[in-house]
Amino acid sequence: MTAQIINRPRLSEVIAKFALRADKSLGQHFLLDRSLLDQIGRAAEPLAGVNVIEIGPGPGGLTRALLDSAAASVTAIEVDPRAVAAIRELAAAEPRLTVLEADALGEDLPALVPAPRAIVANLPYNIGTPLLIRWLGEAASYQSMTLMFQREVAERICASPSTSAYGRLSVLSQWLCNASIMMHIPATAFTPPPKIDSAVIRLVPHATQPSATQFQAMERLTAAAFGQRRKMLRGALRPLGGAALCDAAGIAPDRRAETLTVEEFERLMVVGLEKQQG
Repeated sequence: MTAQIINRPRLSEVIAKFALRADKSLGQHFLLDRSLLDQIGRAAEPLAGVNVIEIGPGPGGLTRALLDSAAASVTAIEVDPRAVAAIRELAAAEPRLTVLEADALGEDLPALVPAPRAIVANLPYNIGTPLLIRWLGEAASYQSMTLMFQREVAERICASPSTSAYGRLSVLSQWLCNASIMMHIPATAFTPPPKIDSAVIRLVPHATQPSATQFQAMERLTAAAFGQRRKMLRGALRPLGGAALCDAAGIAPDRRAETLTVEEFERLMVVGLEKQQG
């Protein structure tokens, strides 16, 4: 393991060789600090025997940290052909590494590698939230997800009720997973530096997951509830039943969405489905 690490070229050399200047259109900000990359790798543990999927590896800094773990394999998905070339060069010396040139938004991740699976990624800022929503809908397929977001997004994911950050992303994430912020990373650690800091979160799916129908219903419910935050539930949820839905779920219709717990949202979702099916 040590010999492999010593023989790997420096990330700065990889960037120069493959002309890997960060592309703003792809939301790229490269993290090159080996200590921070190793910390992210440790935050994703345990990975022994797990097939890891990495999204947007860039020059391969986090990829190296993952290869230094006991993961069974690492599958790196990258849309930038320059980065693909760089990671494929690394894969030539790393038999556990597979590189796929593709847009992660269009990939069926559970079909790529066998279980147990985990996602570990420094997500491109421009597609991080859409990717998370998709993965939450298939959370049962993953052992864990260790993901870097802009700090404000990470805080929304882990926010508590009755706080300004609490919203749709908070409810969906915490309904399906245990969510926690593992570390904060300053903007100055990236090349080029983004305008705001980042944070790494860890999502561990609950043992029991909802059906696809329930997930879709919760998506609709939270979209309506938080679509106009200043509205009381009776107004925000009018398309889904309004005050009658709230009353049936035992929730005061004059409350606002940000005051409801995840459990209360689940109750609204269940009652709403029962009304549809009845």
